[in-house]
Amino acid sequence: MWQKISIIIPVLNEAQTIELFLQKLQPLRQQGHELVLVDGKSQDGTPALARPLVDRMMSSEKGRARQQGLGAKMATGQVLLFLHADTELPEQAAQTILLNLSKGYFWGRFNVRLSGRHWLFRIIEAMMNWRSCLTGIATGDQAIFVSKILYNDVGGMPQIELMEDIEFSKRLVRLSKPACLKSTVVTSSRRWEQNGVLQTVLFMWFMRLQYFFGVKPEQLAKRYYP
Repeated sequence: MWQKISIIIPVLNEAQTIELFLQKLQPLRQQGHELVLVDGKSQDGTPALARPLVDRMMSSEKGRARQQGLGAKMATGQVLLFLHADTELPEQAAQTILLNLSKGYFWGRFNVRLSGRHWLFRIIEAMMNWRSCLTGIATGDQAIFVSKILYNDVGGMPQIELMEDIEFSKRLVRLSKPACLKSTVVTSSRRWEQNGVLQTVLFMWFMRLQYFFGVKPEQLAKRYYP
């Protein structure tokens, strides 16, 4: 039943890194899976660089939720994998996903590792992975995957300006327990390093706490994308 994975990649102005990122995913295409890239109207030539390295490409207004939702509509796989352009999948990622789906899971996420070497990153990673497995709530950095059937059952990707990954996994966990994979994706720690590790942790906690207490995503987005 589970055979083809559609890897959905939202991008915006990723010309400096997009070719290397997509080159690393070519073995998945050779295995019969597909790469679906949704560009948020980049101004740096990203689409031209990416086009030869993906199976499907489309343009959308920028916004990760909007781009991922469009990619899911165009995907032809039975499984959807939402992957950020600064996150690297582990080897055997597809096989691991399909194996866990065959065991009765309908969605899941990977453990995450931040690319930086600062010792605080090791603590942050451990807390992120532990909290995610305990609550069933995943973030986009953890490369969320889901059967297309369950994806449709929860109404698709929430079309909100921010926190779409949190809201999406909240809807998924109401219907099915996630597979918490110990395999690790590596995601860029650039934002943490630029803004300060502790400052970024506190800022993200503050944002999620506000979302929990009902602050609207569009208001949070104005603070997240100043």
